[in-house]
Amino acid sequence: MLSIIAVLAVVVAAQATPAPASALDIDFDVEFSIPAVHNPDYVRNGTAAMLKAYAKHYLTPTREMPEAFMSALHKRQDGSVSAEPSGGAEYLIPVTVGGEQLNLDLDTGSADLWVFSSLQPASQRRGHAYYTSSDSSTYQALSGSTWNIQYADRSGASGVAGTDTVTVGGTTVLGQCVELAKTVSSSFVSDASDGLIGMAFSNINTVRPQQQRTFFDNAKDSLDSPLFAAYLPANEDGSYDFGSTDPSKYTGNIQYTSVDSSNGFWEYSTPHYKVGSTIYSQSGYTGISDTGTTLLLMGDNAVDNYYAQVSSAEYDSRQGGYVFNCSESLPTLSISIGYLNFATIPGSLLNFAYIGNGQCFGGLQSVGAGGQNIYGDVFFNANYGVFDASGPSFGFAPLN
Repeated sequence: MLSIIAVLAVVVAAQATPAPASALDIDFDVEFSIPAVHNPDYVRNGTAAMLKAYAKHYLTPTREMPEAFMSALHKRQDGSVSAEPSGGAEYLIPVTVGGEQLNLDLDTGSADLWVFSSLQPASQRRGHAYYTSSDSSTYQALSGSTWNIQYADRSGASGVAGTDTVTVGGTTVLGQCVELAKTVSSSFVSDASDGLIGMAFSNINTVRPQQQRTFFDNAKDSLDSPLFAAYLPANEDGSYDFGSTDPSKYTGNIQYTSVDSSNGFWEYSTPHYKVGSTIYSQSGYTGISDTGTTLLLMGDNAVDNYYAQVSSAEYDSRQGGYVFNCSESLPTLSISIGYLNFATIPGSLLNFAYIGNGQCFGGLQSVGAGGQNIYGDVFFNANYGVFDASGPSFGFAPLN
């Protein structure tokens, strides 16, 4: 069997045009659940969560932001803004790469599988598990291949690429592209994750000269159904379900809408929202489901309309977002996923973080000048999210 694995890895690595890597279900399971462990070191910080999202998605602020935020967004070569949250990623999953177990951030807003590696300076690897390609008998270098993830704040990671055997839960992909970090910015060094497994669409993968396929694109045909689902309850351990949905984790029926994958994201129309029982339109906006973003980010009108119903709420330029008295009860927010179905986030989950002096930072904030709303972990704290490659489509149902 090892010789077959090695041969398949060589074949995949040598192909001129990337093709599906071979998928092998070692345990003959075609549906499984893996833990999404809530990082105990993660400390919620609203300003830092916004900086991370703005840098990742190249968002342009429309309102006054803290000087440190803007400095980090536009000038930083490396390092971190003072408002960096402890622990970085909020949820981590176990992934085995070439026999080495790493704790990765599953990110539906990116399409790279990159890991801390022995190619980095020892100072960058401190506190992390890391991958050593020379210790793996199934590793094959992709000659001349490089990757580079660069964020708007000029933080990021880069390195070289190869293929190896990657296992997530009950599914193993042979010849999966693995991106080995040679250098990462200090914001990643301070993060609890040992890298990232991107689950967006392969057309935004950063490997050059040839883009590579994501783990999910390679594994989906081996699953009972070509889908995975996110169960991320607030401040608790959750899970990702592959190949099927788990009715014990949600109530009612899963509602689906069509996804437009042309931009590489799980993107769909989101024309309306409700604050309490009042319906508003947000013409021209789409939404993306992004487990790699923490906050719920929407257009300025939506954010203003929401906080207009919170008597103590005010925009605080020192924090870069809306704040309010922590004792105040917040209204529910419902957002349309597609044209017909509304996903609801209870007001209690929109109280994101305590900032001092009886004030709290809101889980809903401005997405800036763009027309693409970003529905991050705050959304998934209230809703079971289903990423279905058939179609493709995105589905949701309230958490049980």
